[in-house]
Amino acid sequence: MAGFWGRRKRDNAELEAQDADLARRARSSLVAADERIRVTTDELSFAEIELGVEPTKDLRDALEAVRTHMSEAFHLHQLNHDEIPDTPEELRTRNARIVQLCEWAEELLDDRTEALAAPIQRARRAPEIIAGVRADAERLRSRLPQARETIHRLAARYSAEALAQVEANPAEAEQLIGFAEHSAGISERRREAGQREQANLALEACTEAARRAATLIDAVETFEVEALRAESTLSAIVEDSREDIVVALKEPHNPEVSAAIARLQDALASLPAAGVNTDPFTLLSRLREANSGLDEAIAKARERAARPIPPFEHVRHSIDDADRQLAVARDVIAGHRGWIGADARTRLAEAERIRIDLDRYLGMSASAATMIDDDHREQAMAMSRRVAFLAGEALQLAQRDIDSSRPQGGPDQWGGPQQGWGGGRRGGSDLMGGILGGLVIGSILDGFID
Repeated sequence: MAGFWGRRKRDNAELEAQDADLARRARSSLVAADERIRVTTDELSFAEIELGVEPTKDLRDALEAVRTHMSEAFHLHQLNHDEIPDTPEELRTRNARIVQLCEWAEELLDDRTEALAAPIQRARRAPEIIAGVRADAERLRSRLPQARETIHRLAARYSAEALAQVEANPAEAEQLIGFAEHSAGISERRREAGQREQANLALEACTEAARRAATLIDAVETFEVEALRAESTLSAIVEDSREDIVVALKEPHNPEVSAAIARLQDALASLPAAGVNTDPFTLLSRLREANSGLDEAIAKARERAARPIPPFEHVRHSIDDADRQLAVARDVIAGHRGWIGADARTRLAEAERIRIDLDRYLGMSASAATMIDDDHREQAMAMSRRVAFLAGEALQLAQRDIDSSRPQGGPDQWGGPQQGWGGGRRGGSDLMGGILGGLVIGSILDGFID
């Protein structure tokens, strides 16, 4: 008994210590949050001076939301110290809520102020950025004559279609350079007039224009290098393609290989003569596509040659045998519904599902198919044989279930002897034996045909 009271006393002491720590955290969080609101208010004023009113709207809204919710925290703190006595549970709940509100407030203000840090830094560096934009504009303008000369040199070698992606780059770059200088001047004038928001928009516009102008000029030089690389690659692929055609003519032929050879020969024949302006990128893409098509066709032909394709007559007989065995199994199981167990029904359901999948695979009724292409025969043969195997298993399991359900006392247990055809005695075992014998004979004949 003394141990119980001692343990309870220790638990109460630990809970009181936790409550005291939570109360200290609540008080310190309130002080920190109140200071953060004051500091953020000052930061908002500076941000509005640097960026204007509209870019600082998110921070202003966040500060208003924090003030609204912190009023709840201060109210809870006041309730903790009024003259009305509170239970430990009430104090614990209020302090936890105060800590939660303070942490939320600081996280929200941190997020909004961090989002404005980069724009404020850029606005404070506006004079330096504008000077850099003007220096970039002068440097880019000095590169324009070289870019125009490069375009002129490329026009003597490549077609208009090939040059369409870079031909207008020098003119567009010149316009962007002028726009960058004009926007830089606007940014300076708006900043001097105290219109910081418009000044910052103009600052962003001039930096983006200078960046795009540099990209356009660089693209002209990059195009020349890539075009030379494409020409070199094209020559190598032309040589490889001709060798591939020679090899392909010695491979086993089928319509797909013949069509792929014809496409590659057409692509080679469409290559322009020497001295004609060309589009090396389009020619390279066309030749690569035709070459890849020939490689795939040859690979399929080799695989097909290594794996003989069953004749259509064998596939046709396999499908008919599967349908015959499936029909017999379905009739036997349907005629003895109360005697058949789950195993036989499961085999039959699986066989029927694969038979439906076979029709879907061929895109037609397999039993009515008059032709199956070479690519589908092997899979159709495998699926039909699987159907026949499962149907045979279902029939054997059904025979087992029927035999196990038949009374052991002889025919008299069924209310007298049963008369078969011609007046003789025939049991279910004789009928099932005949069915199974027929299926075995069909399987043997199927093996001879295969």
